[in-house]
Amino acid sequence: MSMIKRLATCLATAAVVMTAGCAGAGTLGATDQTVTIAMVSNSQMTDARDLADRFEAANPDIKLRFVTLSENQARAKITASTAMGGGEFDVVMISNYEAPQWAENGWLVNLSEHARNTPGYDEDDFIPSLKESLSYQGSMYAVPFYGESSFLMYRKDLFEQAGIEMPRNPTWRHVADAAAKLDKPGEMVGICLRGKPGWGEVLAPLDTVINTFGGRWYDEQWNAQLTSPEVQKAVNFYVDLVRTHGEPGAATSGFGECATQFAQGRAAMWYDATSAVSVLEDPASSNVVGKVGYAMAPMVEKPNSGWLYTWALGIPKSSDKPDAAWRFISWMTDKNYIRLVGEELGWARVPPGSRLSTYDIPEYQEASKAFGKVTLDSIEGATPARPTVQPVPYTGVQFLAIPEFQDLGTRVSQQISAAIAGQKSVTEALEQSQQYAEVVGRTYQEKP
Repeated sequence: MSMIKRLATCLATAAVVMTAGCAGAGTLGATDQTVTIAMVSNSQMTDARDLADRFEAANPDIKLRFVTLSENQARAKITASTAMGGGEFDVVMISNYEAPQWAENGWLVNLSEHARNTPGYDEDDFIPSLKESLSYQGSMYAVPFYGESSFLMYRKDLFEQAGIEMPRNPTWRHVADAAAKLDKPGEMVGICLRGKPGWGEVLAPLDTVINTFGGRWYDEQWNAQLTSPEVQKAVNFYVDLVRTHGEPGAATSGFGECATQFAQGRAAMWYDATSAVSVLEDPASSNVVGKVGYAMAPMVEKPNSGWLYTWALGIPKSSDKPDAAWRFISWMTDKNYIRLVGEELGWARVPPGSRLSTYDIPEYQEASKAFGKVTLDSIEGATPARPTVQPVPYTGVQFLAIPEFQDLGTRVSQQISAAIAGQKSVTEALEQSQQYAEVVGRTYQEKP
């Protein structure tokens, strides 16, 4: 808790600057029933904002104000505001990394209590692995807007033309060989992979690669392992693959940049979040609709190597409008909202992976034939409690569920991005990362 509070204090000033240019930033003119929502600017969240007039029409006593930020900015601003009890946000978009830790710290409202008092909300309809990941002492402190794992997206037409088969459970060696064959400099890259700094950017896919290669951040005694042979092999593989057959400017490419690259037909493969289907299967945003195949997260040693993640909505304890905030959250995460998106915007744009009932909707079953089962299997097969080949003292697949990881992961990600940019070698990047990890490891070794 103290580590997050120190981080929050450091971030507070910068975070205020980050939001200064956002639409609707500031609180001047806000009424007592204005609910202020801090959101990440992903496509599903943009859809929610576009449909928000439906909520306001049904709830004329509540006005909504959205502050939308890029992923890295959102993490910084929301963490600073919630930890310091600023009260500027009534609803915050957080993940299964923050939710249980912040609940333990007393920063969030217990939403299970609200859910039980909301007719038809059906808290038990959430996918069990996501519900558990957002809970503390048996209660949910954030509810999922959408859930995701990670999988491999590939161009079926290009693979067929090249005579390459893609199995449902590919290996990373198979993926690398296909990337080499399909890479056409100046026209088509073999694969898109995140390289942008941020513990939720480049480290998300890279950690799954480290895990399946047999690597780990710490051994059971909290001794840092980032210079181990397994980690070095995994990181060298990832960096070499994206530098040799990946997108231009890979060191500054995150989810959004890769989504654009793949949707515009400039990449043969992309390994990333299962939620990307909302972009790739929407004719309004994609040139590759119907041309994409979906396979499970590539593996080496460890199977079921995909991550488990959810963007979820919570209410900070510092909000003075928790009831109004819950009315909005329950609208945005209800079964009826999923139908609203499907009927108004298209079934491929439905927030995936949150509710079991979504996969029983006939229209969604038809729209998700290519990706629905792979998505659900990936989410249900993720193993955050056993993320690695060898035993570890932490949980989490693409992150370590410890307060220090927000800072530690960011520092390590900067080293990896520098290696992808060619500014240093992988060995140098991991040696520096090892030093960062050792500092955190010692704090756990010293605990009684």
